[in-house]
Amino acid sequence: MDYIFIGDIVNTHGLKGEIRIISDFKFKDTVFRKDQKCYIGKDHKEEVIDTYRTHKNYDMVTFQDKKHIDDVIIYKNEPMYVNRADIEYDGYLDEDLIGLEVYCQDRHIGHVDSILKTSAHEILVVKNGSKHMIPNVDEFIEKVDLTNKRLDIHYMKGLLNED
Repeated sequence: MDYIFIGDIVNTHGLKGEIRIISDFKFKDTVFRKDQKCYIGKDHKEEVIDTYRTHKNYDMVTFQDKKHIDDVIIYKNEPMYVNRADIEYDGYLDEDLIGLEVYCQDRHIGHVDSILKTSAHEILVVKNGSKHMIPNVDEFIEKVDLTNKRLDIHYMKGLLNED
């Protein structure tokens, strides 16, 4: 299975088996829904979502056959995943960008090493000797080609760390 990280279970909520999840997953509407399978912790314990709602900045979920706090307290502070094959989405996931070779005006800049998530937008950390921070927004990203593992960016003065 190809597990995709969707968030961290930070706590329980109430006595009826509801959990609080912190998630910045792009396609929440495809994963937080009734009857969706999810996998919890490093052992990827399978659970099936029964209910979903939002509360403040949390995603609140209950699982089928888990109707009491004692049933879900073991999941506190555990990561939550879904199987990539179980979800449908338009576009690409952040995980798909890691490792892509980055080009600017057909000049190789480096590869996407990681992605920083900020309150404004995501930032691609591109490394190749030096480190470049490229905002992952349409104004900077020209083309994403997952087949050829290539990402092209628009040239903009000051965008790249020019030595």
